[in-house]
Amino acid sequence: MNSSGYPTHTHLLIVDDDREIRALLKRFFSKQSFRVSTAGDGAEMQEILDGWKIDLVVLDRMLPGKDGLTICADLRERSHVPVVMLTVLGEENDRIDGFNAGVDDYLTKPFNPHELLARVKSVLRRTHKIPPSNHDNSNRVLEFGAWRLDISRRQLRSSGGMLVDLSSKEFDLLVTLVEHPGRTLSRDQLLDLTGGQTEIPFDRKIDMQVSRLRRKIEEDPKNPVIIQTVRGGGYRFSVDVM
Repeated sequence: MNSSGYPTHTHLLIVDDDREIRALLKRFFSKQSFRVSTAGDGAEMQEILDGWKIDLVVLDRMLPGKDGLTICADLRERSHVPVVMLTVLGEENDRIDGFNAGVDDYLTKPFNPHELLARVKSVLRRTHKIPPSNHDNSNRVLEFGAWRLDISRRQLRSSGGMLVDLSSKEFDLLVTLVEHPGRTLSRDQLLDLTGGQTEIPFDRKIDMQVSRLRRKIEEDPKNPVIIQTVRGGGYRFSVDVM
């Protein structure tokens, strides 16, 4: 593992037409023990992608030839490699355009390299640390506490057979938590695992969904036993699942 908490082979690709920015970011991330390659445009980027396994791309939006949005959209047709986009365009619509093109996160210039590092770490956590469940959901019924979760029918029932009214997002969140019992999941991981990444990432979205879910399944929502908050970490499903 490197000093950032990722394997020493974690390979970043910096794509920017500004030579000084490329050099600065290569030095900075190399000091964090990442492996770093650089490219000045989309063609150089593709050569590196063809020759190496890249774990994350830091991509400038304004590039000669194809711009970053077009490059990212093309990349998404053949690869799931995560992308953090750098740009001087910071308006909300610009960010939305980036996310619609397949960008995983978005940072405006000028930027602090330490903030970029935090964004890179966050995206790597979402995309590499906790894999989606590989369970076959057909005819799966899970039980926890006094509850019975029928995944194939998308139903939650109490021990007395009463059907609980859950929104689609609440149900997806509950399934994600139930399938990772005892494991602390960050808000970013929960957003990713539930397919909840929207145009503008918003941590409070998960907090509100957890709060609503607690009101429906916890005996005392203010003192939750099933879905517990881990300070600074996220949430943990804390009861046995059968």
